[in-house]
Amino acid sequence: MSADAAHVEAKECKSFTQRIEIVGTYILDMVENWGRSWIFLYRTILGVISPPFRPRLIITQLYQIGVQSTLVIALIGVFTGAVLAVQGEYTLSKFGATAFTGSAVALSLIRELGPVLTALMVIGRAGSAITAEVGIMRITEQIDALRSMAVDPMRYLMAPRFVAGLIAVPLLTAIFIVLGIFGGYIVGTGLLGLSSGTFITQMVHAVGTVDVYSGFIKSIVFGFIFGWVSCYKGYTCGFGAVGVNRATTQSVVTASVAVLITDYFLTSILTRLIME
Repeated sequence: MSADAAHVEAKECKSFTQRIEIVGTYILDMVENWGRSWIFLYRTILGVISPPFRPRLIITQLYQIGVQSTLVIALIGVFTGAVLAVQGEYTLSKFGATAFTGSAVALSLIRELGPVLTALMVIGRAGSAITAEVGIMRITEQIDALRSMAVDPMRYLMAPRFVAGLIAVPLLTAIFIVLGIFGGYIVGTGLLGLSSGTFITQMVHAVGTVDVYSGFIKSIVFGFIFGWVSCYKGYTCGFGAVGVNRATTQSVVTASVAVLITDYFLTSILTRLIME
C-alpha cells in the first residue's frame, strides 16, 4: 500500500470516528437533559407540597396565566364550535343525519378539541411568557440572588407557576368547551336551520359522564406539561438574549409536541376504558 493510500485511509477513518463522536455526544446530551428535567420536576413537586406555602404568588400566576388568557380562549372556542357546526352539518347531511350535529359538536369539543386547543393556546401565550421571564431572571442572576438570601427558587418561582398551570388549564378548557358549544348552537340553529330542540336533545343524550371525565383528565395532564416544560426551559436557558430566545422557542415547540403525543396515548387509553 502506498503512502498516499494509507494517508487517505487514515483520514477517512478519522472522519468516521468524528461522526460517531458527534452522534454519541448528541445522544448523551439528550439523555442528560432528559434526566435533568425529571430532577427539576421532582424538586418542583417537593416545593409544591412542602412549606412555606405562598398562596399569594399562586393567585398572581393564576391571573397572568388564566385571566389574561380568557379572552383569547373565549374567541377561539366560539369560532371553533361554529366551524364544527358548519362542517358537521355538511358531512352529516350526506347521510341524512343532520340531527346529530349537536352531539358531534359537543363530543368533539369535550373529548378532543377543547383540551388540546386550550393547551396549545396557553402554551403559546403564557408558556412563552413564563419561559422568557424565568430565563431573564436566570441571565440577570436574580435566581442566584434569591439563593444568597436563603430563598429556594424552586419554591418561590417554580412551584407557584406549576400549581397555577394545573388549575388554570382545566378552567380555561371548561370555558372553551362551553363557549364552543354555544357557538355551534348559534350557527347551527340560526344559520343552518337546525332544530334547537333536536340540537340540545341529541347533545344531552350523546354526552356522558365518562366523556366529561376524559376531557378533564386531559386538561390536567396538559396543564402539568405546560408548567413543567415552561419552567424548566426558562430555568435552564443559556446566557444572553440568544439563550432566552432559544429557550422560549424550545419551550413552545417541546410543550406543543408533548401535548399532541400525550393526547394520542390518552385518547387510546381512555377510549379503550370506555369501550370496556
